[in-house]
Amino acid sequence: MKLGVIGCGKMGSALVEGIIKANLCSADDVIVFDAYPEAAESMRVSLGVTVASSNAEVVDASEVILLCVKPQVLGDMLDEIGKSEDRLLISIAAGVTISAIEAGAKHRHRVVRVMPNTPSLIARGASAFALGCSATDSDAEITESLLSAVGYTCRVEESHLNAVTALSGSGPAYIFLMIEALIAGGIEHGLKADIARDLALHTVSGAAELVIKTGEDPALLRENVTSPNGTTFAALESLRSEDFEGNIKRAIAAAADRSRELGSS
Repeated sequence: MKLGVIGCGKMGSALVEGIIKANLCSADDVIVFDAYPEAAESMRVSLGVTVASSNAEVVDASEVILLCVKPQVLGDMLDEIGKSEDRLLISIAAGVTISAIEAGAKHRHRVVRVMPNTPSLIARGASAFALGCSATDSDAEITESLLSAVGYTCRVEESHLNAVTALSGSGPAYIFLMIEALIAGGIEHGLKADIARDLALHTVSGAAELVIKTGEDPALLRENVTSPNGTTFAALESLRSEDFEGNIKRAIAAAADRSRELGSS
């Protein structure tokens, strides 16, 4: 497979590194371009890929193209690559709909839209993708294979991508805020900052891994560590008194609403 990458920032670089490490594509079969030459050169030095001189050169040399650019520059880039045809375009541009991408590319390419998240930078991401009207089941398999190189992925309808954005796209920020609060709470009760930080990080990571490895319902695991009138019980009662679960749901609703607004603007 000949893979093209337009946009050599952190996410584009992480995807290419994961794809090469997973032996889905050799570095010799990857060609990249970035409006900032130093970004493309950095990827060439670190991963051994070929650097193109334009977006059009990337498309001409590739079967599958990862569009890893910011939404505000996607339009001009699509206008340039719309002169070619019949490529698979996989876009990670936030808020840009499939129909907008298809129209920008003059309806000459197959389109897949992806919502990744930042843990993809360490191959622990959670992403979802949706197919455009001309994309095939084979395109879905290719997309799933590429995204799996940097974590978990699943296929959804495009109408669900706002919910995906709110849950997994923005979700790391919710967890980071929780980690901040755990650290601060530990410090307030006498722990040294480095100890509080390490305990908080390993607690969050371990709890998630426990759910994944056991396959148990999180509610059951929570109940298993909550003794009546014990310390965990007291903590959960405090969280519930402030409607902890409701606040999380409202945060997801706010993010989903904002995603819809951005997608329609």
